[in-house]
Amino acid sequence: MASTIKIRATERNGVVVVKALMAHPMETGQRKDKKTGKKIPAHYIQEVKAEHEGKEVLTAHWGPAISKNPYISFKFTGGKKGEKVKLSWKDNKGQSDSREAVIR
Repeated sequence: MASTIKIRATERNGVVVVKALMAHPMETGQRKDKKTGKKIPAHYIQEVKAEHEGKEVLTAHWGPAISKNPYISFKFTGGKKGEKVKLSWKDNKGQSDSREAVIR
């Protein structure tokens, strides 16, 4: 399965900027299917984590109010060009994904 995450990390003056786009339906459980009239089951990312060289630099706890295909951008210090940043997520149905990027 191909990763659902697109990630980019760049370093400038000691600050690493990470930008990521995650493909995910992010269903709230409140919308109805137009054909059947039944509610579409909730399906959303609950936790996003970022690690730099194995050390956690971000943990975000999300709920159903986050939009479809969420985008996240954050900064941290201490990263250098050539090192790796890993972003991972887990959703309320037990699915997960992760992706690494080399800091440029």
